[in-house]
Amino acid sequence: MAGGGGTPYAPEVTFGGRGGTPYAPEVTFGGRNAGALGWGADTMADMDQPIDLPIQPMLAKAVTGVPAFDSVKGGLAYEPKWDGFRCLVVRDGDEVELASRGSKPLTRYFPEVVADVLRLMPAKCVVDAEIVVRSGNRGEERLQWEHLSQRIHPAESRIRKLARETPAELVCFDLLALSDESLLDLTFRERRARLEQALTTLTDEDPIHLTQITTDAAVAEDWFERFEGAGLDGVVAKPLEQAYAPGKRTMLKIKHHRSADAVVYGYRVHKSGQGVGSLLLGLFTDGEGGQDRLVGVGGIAAFTAKKRLELVDEFEPLVVRDDDGNPIDAETDRSRFSSTKDVSYVPVRPERVVEVAFDQMEGARFRHAVTFVRWRPDREATSCRLDQVERAPAYDLREVLTTG
Repeated sequence: MAGGGGTPYAPEVTFGGRGGTPYAPEVTFGGRNAGALGWGADTMADMDQPIDLPIQPMLAKAVTGVPAFDSVKGGLAYEPKWDGFRCLVVRDGDEVELASRGSKPLTRYFPEVVADVLRLMPAKCVVDAEIVVRSGNRGEERLQWEHLSQRIHPAESRIRKLARETPAELVCFDLLALSDESLLDLTFRERRARLEQALTTLTDEDPIHLTQITTDAAVAEDWFERFEGAGLDGVVAKPLEQAYAPGKRTMLKIKHHRSADAVVYGYRVHKSGQGVGSLLLGLFTDGEGGQDRLVGVGGIAAFTAKKRLELVDEFEPLVVRDDDGNPIDAETDRSRFSSTKDVSYVPVRPERVVEVAFDQMEGARFRHAVTFVRWRPDREATSCRLDQVERAPAYDLREVLTTG
């Protein structure tokens, strides 16, 4: 993203969604709050369910490796870790709500999922699940985060269009309530059995799925390695004998961790107006005429106040200036997430190399936020290339979704 002709300090930058942009603003759902949209905590609270709504989903804490089955009392069950929109599906007859973490509404953005719930799920239930979108030809399918993130859009016409072109699916992994019975106090072993019974009529071709599960740590290790190629995020381990604990980190998550060397091509000023808010990262790839091209791949944020000021001084000699000595104007592309956001940045000569930690790349972007590891003064910037970043071997998503 040392650059051939042109302006190497003004790369083709396509940010948006989650792909490596920790500085992206929180989605505001078209500038309206949940109440204005009609999908939110107030609406769910009016639904007839045996548990209090809204309710927080159970969370997971990160661990470094797949834990042994007997590492917790009563043993562990293991599931693939899906990388979509976490969702609590609440159905009461003809009413359906799709609530995300923090009770943010997702219902209006996925009308096809609502229709699928009405067609395939029990008439009265609360299910913990993940909304995902798949892409690719049969035999080469994988999760597609970019298509999923495009669904958060203020225009209903756009939502309906994308629902037809890139329909979302639902992967279910826990059951909180069924009919007039709360299952919160049951063990996960019992809740899983009830979930299997509730979804017993599903087929592998349906857009609602029951996630795979195992109590064999070796199988979980195998999933951890193979399923990443289908776009999954790792493995989750759940205590079999524990009740559902809303908002508590009682589960364990094991995610992939890699490192890569990238080039800093600019920085955004912190929202306080003081210091660096985020460093913009790029990698080189082949361009037209055999010339290298710098591609924006993400950014690093979360610096301390002291470090933010230090970074300004560190990059001062590299700032690209016009003939009058002023920094040239530069900005990244706007997206649906940044249409009203200041996307300007201070361009710097792409010479400093930084090592970052990441989990996955999707296309030409880091899929999630990356973290600073160390500066690499021993690396030449031009040696940091997109095709050298480690990626997971491809694996067909259909094999992950098939439980039979």
